Amino acid sequence: MAGIRLGQVRPTLLPLDLGERQIPYQEGYELQRRLHAQVVSGEAPPTVLLLEHAATYTAGRRTQPSDLPPPGTPVTEVDRGGRITWHGPGQVVAYPIVRLGTPVDVVAYVRLLEDALMATCADVGLATVRIPGRSGVWVATGGAERKIAAIGVRVARGVTMHGVALNVDCDLAAFAAIVPCGIPDAGVTSLAAEGRIPLPTGNTGSTCSAASPHGTHPGASERSTAVTEMAMLLGGHLHTRLDWH
Repeated sequence: MAGIRLGQVRPTLLPLDLGERQIPYQEGYELQRRLHAQVVSGEAPPTVLLLEHAATYTAGRRTQPSDLPPPGTPVTEVDRGGRITWHGPGQVVAYPIVRLGTPVDVVAYVRLLEDALMATCADVGLATVRIPGRSGVWVATGGAERKIAAIGVRVARGVTMHGVALNVDCDLAAFAAIVPCGIPDAGVTSLAAEGRIPLPTGNTGSTCSAASPHGTHPGASERSTAVTEMAMLLGGHLHTRLDWH
């Protein structure tokens, strides 16, 4: 994507136990913080973390009380932009820890993340769009706008944290307890709900070769494979776009 300046090193992709376990949110956040400090100091190269979280709600700085789930539901307050969202099994999360060029252009960086997400969805035959005034990536076919990927970032000392979440085959009912991203009049969807679960290719670095028909839902093993496939596809698109230019 032209128009954004980044650091002059292509980032390292770091999958975190994909297909083996779901990472508790706090564990992933602490790793982000350590990596952020190391990238700021020059001790570590820019890195993109790829993972699947254990189920959790996270509330960004602009979350309103009306966005929250019922009282007593655990919610983790985080230092990213945006409002409340859900992370959990069946969802790919990518956290780019990269240095932006100067002057820092956060809007251009968010557009780059959207571009990578849209390219990832296109790899499995799903057309997605941007909606003016609304962050993230959307499916707009059939007359209803449905969010398939959320974005929430933070930039400190010129280096990014947090990132994107792509719904692959997750429990969409989890979103019903909140106002996702503070948008009350739009739905949430996933690749599975749109009939676009990738078939295993035997090579998680290659493009997914096909998609399942509507109404077909994979078992746990197939779901885990789909999450890993989509994580590596997304990682590849981020890796290309986050190269310096």
